[in-house]
Amino acid sequence: MSLNPVAIIGAGPAGLSAAIQLARYGLQPLLFEAGRVGGLLWNANWVENYPGFPHGLSGAQLAALFHEQLRRSQIEAIAERVELLQFCDDRRRTGSLFIVETDRRVYPSRCVVVASGTQPVRLEEIEIAPAAQSRVFYEVSQMPPCQGQRIAILGAGDAAFDYALHLAAANQALILNRGERLKCLPLLWQRAAALPQISYLPRCRLRAVRLRQDSPADGGLLADCEQDGEPRALEIDYLLCALGRVAQLDFMVGLSEAERAGLQTAGRLYFAGDVQNGLYRQTAIAVGQGVHTAMQIFHSLKETDR
Repeated sequence: MSLNPVAIIGAGPAGLSAAIQLARYGLQPLLFEAGRVGGLLWNANWVENYPGFPHGLSGAQLAALFHEQLRRSQIEAIAERVELLQFCDDRRRTGSLFIVETDRRVYPSRCVVVASGTQPVRLEEIEIAPAAQSRVFYEVSQMPPCQGQRIAILGAGDAAFDYALHLAAANQALILNRGERLKCLPLLWQRAAALPQISYLPRCRLRAVRLRQDSPADGGLLADCEQDGEPRALEIDYLLCALGRVAQLDFMVGLSEAERAGLQTAGRLYFAGDVQNGLYRQTAIAVGQGVHTAMQIFHSLKETDR
Protein backbone atom coordinates (compact mmCIF):
# COMPACT_ATOMS: atom_id res chain seq x y z
CA MET A 1 0.00 0.00 0.00
CA SER A 2 1.54 3.31 -1.11
CA LEU A 3 2.25 6.06 1.40
CA ASN A 4 0.18 9.19 0.79
CA PRO A 5 1.86 12.55 1.47
CA VAL A 6 -1.13 14.20 3.19
CA ALA A 7 -4.51 13.07 4.53
CA ILE A 8 -7.16 15.68 5.34
CA ILE A 9 -10.03 14.73 7.63
CA GLY A 10 -13.05 16.86 6.83
CA ALA A 11 -14.09 18.76 3.69
CA GLY A 12 -15.55 21.88 5.21
CA PRO A 13 -14.09 25.28 4.25
CA ALA A 14 -10.77 24.59 6.03
CA GLY A 15 -10.23 21.08 4.69
CA LEU A 16 -11.15 21.77 1.10
CA SER A 17 -9.09 25.00 1.05
CA ALA A 18 -6.08 23.04 2.29
CA ALA A 19 -6.69 20.41 -0.41
CA ILE A 20 -6.93 23.00 -3.19
CA GLN A 21 -3.73 24.71 -2.08
CA LEU A 22 -1.85 21.40 -1.80
CA ALA A 23 -2.95 20.51 -5.32
CA ARG A 24 -1.35 23.75 -6.54
CA TYR A 25 1.92 22.45 -5.11
CA GLY A 26 1.53 19.17 -6.97
CA LEU A 27 0.53 17.26 -3.83
CA GLN A 28 -2.74 15.36 -4.27
CA PRO A 29 -4.04 14.80 -0.74
CA LEU A 30 -6.53 12.24 0.47
CA LEU A 31 -9.62 14.19 1.51
CA PHE A 32 -12.13 12.37 3.73
CA GLU A 33 -15.72 13.54 4.13
CA ALA A 34 -18.51 11.26 5.32
CA GLY A 35 -21.15 13.97 4.80
CA ARG A 36 -21.43 16.71 2.21
CA VAL A 37 -18.53 18.81 1.01
CA GLY A 38 -18.95 22.25 2.54
CA GLY A 39 -19.50 21.30 6.17
CA LEU A 40 -21.66 23.65 8.23
CA LEU A 41 -22.20 25.95 5.26
CA TRP A 42 -25.19 23.72 4.52
CA ASN A 43 -26.73 24.98 7.76
CA ALA A 44 -26.15 28.66 7.00
CA ASN A 45 -29.17 30.63 5.86
CA TRP A 46 -27.19 33.56 4.46
CA VAL A 47 -23.45 34.35 4.25
CA GLU A 48 -22.76 38.07 3.94
CA ASN A 49 -19.26 38.52 5.39
CA TYR A 50 -17.32 36.38 2.91
CA PRO A 51 -15.28 38.67 0.61
CA GLY A 52 -16.09 38.62 -3.09
CA PHE A 53 -19.86 38.38 -2.70
CA PRO A 54 -21.03 41.92 -1.90
CA HIS A 55 -24.71 40.97 -1.97
CA GLY A 56 -24.25 37.80 0.07
CA LEU A 57 -25.35 34.29 -0.85
CA SER A 58 -26.84 31.27 0.83
CA GLY A 59 -24.61 28.79 2.63
CA ALA A 60 -25.69 26.10 0.16
CA GLN A 61 -24.66 28.26 -2.80
CA LEU A 62 -21.23 28.96 -1.32
CA ALA A 63 -20.74 25.27 -0.48
CA ALA A 64 -21.58 24.35 -4.10
CA LEU A 65 -19.05 26.88 -5.42
CA PHE A 66 -16.37 25.52 -3.08
CA HIS A 67 -17.14 21.99 -4.26
CA GLU A 68 -16.88 23.05 -7.91
CA GLN A 69 -13.45 24.58 -7.28
CA LEU A 70 -12.35 21.41 -5.50
CA ARG A 71 -13.31 19.36 -8.55
CA ARG A 72 -11.45 21.75 -10.85
CA SER A 73 -8.39 20.92 -8.79
CA GLN A 74 -9.06 17.26 -9.67
CA ILE A 75 -9.74 16.31 -6.08
CA GLU A 76 -12.67 14.10 -5.15
CA ALA A 77 -13.60 13.70 -1.52
CA ILE A 78 -13.51 10.12 -0.24
CA ALA A 79 -16.99 9.41 1.13
CA GLU A 80 -15.80 7.40 4.11
CA ARG A 81 -16.03 8.11 7.83
CA VAL A 82 -12.69 8.26 9.66
CA GLU A 83 -13.05 6.13 12.78
CA LEU A 84 -9.50 6.01 14.10
CA LEU A 85 -6.26 7.94 13.67
CA GLN A 86 -3.03 6.38 14.90
CA PHE A 87 0.67 7.13 14.55
CA CYS A 88 3.28 4.40 14.03
CA ASP A 89 6.96 5.06 14.60
CA ASP A 90 8.61 1.74 13.75
CA ARG A 91 11.61 2.89 11.74
CA ARG A 92 12.90 -0.67 11.21
CA ARG A 93 9.72 -1.90 9.49
CA THR A 94 7.09 0.63 8.39
CA GLY A 95 8.91 3.85 9.20
CA SER A 96 7.16 6.86 10.70
CA LEU A 97 3.59 7.26 9.45
CA PHE A 98 -0.06 7.86 10.31
CA ILE A 99 -2.69 5.19 9.92
CA VAL A 100 -6.07 6.59 8.95
CA GLU A 101 -8.72 3.93 9.52
CA THR A 102 -12.15 4.51 7.98
CA ASP A 103 -15.35 2.49 8.04
CA ARG A 104 -14.10 0.70 4.89
CA ARG A 105 -10.31 0.48 4.80
CA VAL A 106 -6.97 1.75 6.08
CA TYR A 107 -4.83 4.52 4.56
CA PRO A 108 -1.20 5.28 5.47
CA SER A 109 -0.16 8.93 5.34
CA ARG A 110 2.89 11.00 6.07
CA CYS A 111 1.04 14.07 7.40
CA VAL A 112 -2.50 14.63 8.61
CA VAL A 113 -4.69 17.72 8.69
CA VAL A 114 -7.57 17.50 11.16
CA ALA A 115 -10.33 19.73 9.78
CA SER A 116 -13.20 17.67 11.13
CA GLY A 117 -15.17 20.64 12.44
CA THR A 118 -17.69 20.36 15.24
CA GLN A 119 -20.66 18.34 16.37
CA PRO A 120 -23.79 19.69 18.10
CA VAL A 121 -24.31 19.51 21.84
CA ARG A 122 -27.06 16.96 22.50
CA LEU A 123 -30.06 17.15 24.79
CA GLU A 124 -29.33 15.27 28.01
CA GLU A 125 -31.66 16.43 30.78
CA ILE A 126 -34.82 16.64 28.67
CA GLU A 127 -37.09 13.65 28.29
CA ILE A 128 -37.72 12.80 24.64
CA ALA A 129 -40.38 10.14 24.11
CA PRO A 130 -39.16 7.34 21.78
CA ALA A 131 -42.02 8.05 19.34
CA ALA A 132 -40.88 11.69 19.12
CA GLN A 133 -37.18 11.05 18.49
CA SER A 134 -37.52 11.04 14.69
CA ARG A 135 -38.79 14.62 14.74
CA VAL A 136 -35.94 16.06 16.83
CA PHE A 137 -32.98 17.46 14.88
CA TYR A 138 -29.62 19.07 15.61
CA GLU A 139 -28.78 20.35 12.11
CA VAL A 140 -31.23 22.31 9.99
CA SER A 141 -29.65 20.81 6.86
CA GLN A 142 -30.76 17.33 7.99
CA MET A 143 -34.42 18.24 8.35
CA PRO A 144 -36.90 17.08 5.70
CA PRO A 145 -38.41 19.74 3.40
CA CYS A 146 -40.89 21.68 5.55
CA GLN A 147 -43.80 23.85 4.56
CA GLY A 148 -46.54 25.17 6.79
CA GLN A 149 -44.99 23.51 9.85
CA ARG A 150 -44.56 24.80 13.39
CA ILE A 151 -40.96 24.36 14.44
CA ALA A 152 -39.52 25.02 17.89
CA ILE A 153 -35.86 26.03 17.98
CA LEU A 154 -33.99 25.56 21.23
CA GLY A 155 -31.24 28.13 21.82
CA ALA A 156 -30.50 31.87 21.83
CA GLY A 157 -27.30 32.22 19.80
CA ASP A 158 -26.49 33.00 16.17
CA ALA A 159 -27.35 29.48 15.02
CA ALA A 160 -30.82 29.51 16.60
CA PHE A 161 -31.76 32.80 14.97
CA ASP A 162 -30.16 31.91 11.65
CA TYR A 163 -32.14 28.64 11.62
CA ALA A 164 -35.33 30.56 12.37
CA LEU A 165 -34.72 32.98 9.51
CA HIS A 166 -34.02 30.04 7.22
CA LEU A 167 -37.19 28.16 8.16
CA ALA A 168 -39.50 31.17 8.39
CA ALA A 169 -39.68 31.44 4.60
CA ALA A 170 -42.30 28.67 4.61
CA ASN A 171 -42.99 27.84 8.27
CA GLN A 172 -43.69 29.20 11.74
CA ALA A 173 -40.62 29.26 13.98
CA LEU A 174 -40.61 29.51 17.80
CA ILE A 175 -37.28 30.35 19.42
CA LEU A 176 -37.14 29.02 22.99
CA ASN A 177 -34.57 30.75 25.20
CA ARG A 178 -34.34 29.22 28.67
CA GLY A 179 -32.77 32.43 29.95
CA GLU A 180 -33.19 36.16 29.47
CA ARG A 181 -30.04 37.16 27.61
CA LEU A 182 -29.75 37.05 23.83
CA LYS A 183 -26.48 35.62 22.52
CA CYS A 184 -26.99 36.34 18.82
CA LEU A 185 -25.79 39.20 16.63
CA PRO A 186 -28.03 42.28 16.98
CA LEU A 187 -28.54 42.12 13.21
CA LEU A 188 -30.04 38.63 13.44
CA TRP A 189 -32.34 39.69 16.28
CA GLN A 190 -33.57 42.69 14.30
CA ARG A 191 -34.33 40.55 11.27
CA ALA A 192 -36.11 37.88 13.29
CA ALA A 193 -38.14 40.45 15.26
CA ALA A 194 -39.37 41.95 11.99
CA LEU A 195 -40.93 38.69 10.80
CA PRO A 196 -44.38 37.68 12.08
CA GLN A 197 -43.54 34.04 11.29
CA ILE A 198 -40.94 34.05 14.10
CA SER A 199 -41.92 34.09 17.78
CA TYR A 200 -39.38 34.57 20.56
CA LEU A 201 -40.09 33.03 23.99
CA PRO A 202 -37.62 34.10 26.70
CA ARG A 203 -37.37 32.33 30.08
CA CYS A 204 -38.92 29.26 28.49
CA ARG A 205 -37.34 26.01 29.68
CA LEU A 206 -38.12 22.81 27.79
CA ARG A 207 -38.87 19.87 30.09
CA ALA A 208 -40.10 17.06 27.80
CA VAL A 209 -41.17 16.28 24.25
CA ARG A 210 -43.86 13.75 23.43
CA LEU A 211 -46.19 12.75 20.63
CA ARG A 212 -49.51 14.58 20.60
CA GLN A 213 -52.34 12.21 21.37
CA ASP A 214 -54.66 13.95 18.94
CA SER A 215 -52.35 13.52 15.94
CA PRO A 216 -50.54 10.16 16.06
CA ALA A 217 -50.86 9.83 12.29
CA ASP A 218 -48.93 12.97 11.27
CA GLY A 219 -46.48 12.85 14.18
CA GLY A 220 -47.34 16.18 15.81
CA LEU A 221 -45.42 16.89 19.00
CA LEU A 222 -46.18 18.43 22.35
CA ALA A 223 -43.35 20.35 23.99
CA ASP A 224 -43.83 20.58 27.75
CA CYS A 225 -42.21 23.80 28.90
CA GLU A 226 -41.98 26.06 31.91
CA GLN A 227 -42.11 29.80 31.23
CA ASP A 228 -41.73 32.30 34.06
CA GLY A 229 -42.39 29.48 36.50
CA GLU A 230 -45.66 28.44 34.90
CA PRO A 231 -46.23 25.24 32.90
CA ARG A 232 -46.84 25.74 29.19
CA ALA A 233 -47.49 23.17 26.47
CA LEU A 234 -46.54 24.04 22.90
CA GLU A 235 -47.96 22.18 19.93
CA ILE A 236 -45.18 21.79 17.35
CA ASP A 237 -44.26 19.61 14.41
CA TYR A 238 -40.49 19.51 14.83
CA LEU A 239 -37.86 20.41 17.42
CA LEU A 240 -34.53 21.81 16.26
CA CYS A 241 -31.74 22.11 18.84
CA ALA A 242 -29.07 24.82 18.64
CA LEU A 243 -27.38 24.45 22.02
CA GLY A 244 -23.79 24.97 20.95
CA ARG A 245 -21.10 22.86 19.35
CA VAL A 246 -17.97 20.96 20.43
CA ALA A 247 -14.92 19.81 18.50
CA GLN A 248 -15.37 16.57 16.52
CA LEU A 249 -12.35 14.56 17.68
CA ASP A 250 -13.70 11.14 18.65
CA PHE A 251 -11.47 9.40 16.09
CA MET A 252 -8.33 10.64 17.90
CA VAL A 253 -8.64 8.41 20.96
CA GLY A 254 -5.50 6.57 19.84
CA LEU A 255 -3.33 9.67 20.31
CA SER A 256 -2.56 11.13 23.72
CA GLU A 257 -2.36 14.88 24.27
CA ALA A 258 1.42 14.61 24.55
CA GLU A 259 1.65 12.70 21.26
CA ARG A 260 -0.54 15.25 19.52
CA ALA A 261 1.60 18.13 20.75
CA GLY A 262 4.81 16.39 19.70
CA LEU A 263 3.48 15.62 16.22
CA GLN A 264 2.36 19.21 15.79
CA THR A 265 5.80 20.47 16.77
CA ALA A 266 7.38 18.03 14.32
CA GLY A 267 5.20 19.32 11.45
CA ARG A 268 3.30 16.07 11.01
CA LEU A 269 -0.10 16.88 12.52
CA TYR A 270 -2.14 20.03 11.89
CA PHE A 271 -5.50 21.39 13.03
CA ALA A 272 -7.49 23.85 10.93
CA GLY A 273 -10.93 25.42 10.98
CA ASP A 274 -13.80 25.11 13.43
CA VAL A 275 -12.28 22.07 15.16
CA GLN A 276 -9.93 24.46 16.95
CA ASN A 277 -11.57 27.87 16.64
CA GLY A 278 -14.02 27.89 19.54
CA LEU A 279 -16.22 30.97 19.25
CA TYR A 280 -14.43 32.13 16.12
CA ARG A 281 -16.24 29.84 13.72
CA GLN A 282 -16.34 31.80 10.50
CA THR A 283 -15.94 30.60 6.92
CA ALA A 284 -13.33 33.22 6.04
CA ILE A 285 -11.20 32.29 9.06
CA ALA A 286 -11.42 28.57 8.23
CA VAL A 287 -10.47 29.14 4.58
CA GLY A 288 -7.43 31.20 5.57
CA GLN A 289 -6.30 28.56 8.04
CA GLY A 290 -6.70 25.83 5.43
CA VAL A 291 -4.48 27.66 2.94
CA HIS A 292 -1.95 28.52 5.66
CA THR A 293 -1.79 24.89 6.79
CA ALA A 294 -1.21 23.66 3.23
CA MET A 295 1.66 26.11 2.81
CA GLN A 296 3.21 24.97 6.09
CA ILE A 297 2.99 21.33 5.00
CA PHE A 298 4.56 22.00 1.63
CA HIS A 299 7.54 23.85 3.09
CA SER A 300 7.94 21.27 5.88
CA LEU A 301 8.01 18.36 3.41
CA LYS A 302 10.37 20.29 1.18
CA GLU A 303 12.83 20.74 4.04
CA THR A 304 12.51 17.12 5.16
CA ASP A 305 13.17 15.75 1.65
CA ARG A 306 16.38 17.71 1.15
